[in-house]
Amino acid sequence: MPISPNQGSTGGGTTVVITGTSLGGATAVKFGTKNATITANTPTSVTVTSPSGTGTVPVTVTTPGGTSNPLQFFYVGAPFKASLAPVSGVTAGGDTVTINGSGLSTATAVHFGATTATPTVVNDGQLTVTVPAGAAPGPVSVSVTTAGGTNNGLTYTYIDAPTIVSLNPTSGPASGGTVVTLTGTNLSTTQSVNFGGTLAPFSVLSDTSLSVVTPAGTAGAVDVTVTTSGGSATAVGGFTYVAGPGI
Repeated sequence: MPISPNQGSTGGGTTVVITGTSLGGATAVKFGTKNATITANTPTSVTVTSPSGTGTVPVTVTTPGGTSNPLQFFYVGAPFKASLAPVSGVTAGGDTVTINGSGLSTATAVHFGATTATPTVVNDGQLTVTVPAGAAPGPVSVSVTTAGGTNNGLTYTYIDAPTIVSLNPTSGPASGGTVVTLTGTNLSTTQSVNFGGTLAPFSVLSDTSLSVVTPAGTAGAVDVTVTTSGGSATAVGGFTYVAGPGI
């Protein structure tokens, strides 16, 4: 006489189907000492809603013909989430996030706001999940659903990719050292700026502005790339290195 699922929340409320023979006219289904609510019954199955409980309990079905042999049902506590990393990423989704906590071994879903993703369980204390696309930039709550229930308490922030609108000035000596103001959008989480592949020191002035000092380069136009938590943007040929005079 199989039982499916054979585990559920300590708070009860799990829909459980018990299959077997001669089950028609079931008058009681007990989880340990507690009665479950019978919601459907046929000669070969009984569907019930589990009562609250803890640990492992025997499940029996009583019909006019007697009481069945017991099956085991395992009560699972709600998951606890301790941390999430990384805590932000591109609005388009696709990043892999690791969630640490406890009670995660039966995780079936991770919810990012109203969007659901399927996790990969590493062990009872950890799972990974691919972040789904977000509806818009900004923070969303993250919850994990397991056999023990759903737990909230973490936040993930969607960040739009940056854009580069302008650089001022657009040229400077090949020796470097030119202070350039770079304007654009979504620049507050800037992680790096490079001129022709060479990293440049920078300061974030605002979400729309950076102050950058050009590194040394070779005479000619180079691409300028800004990388943020939300992705990268490139101004093709955005800055021109000017060769110094020679005598």
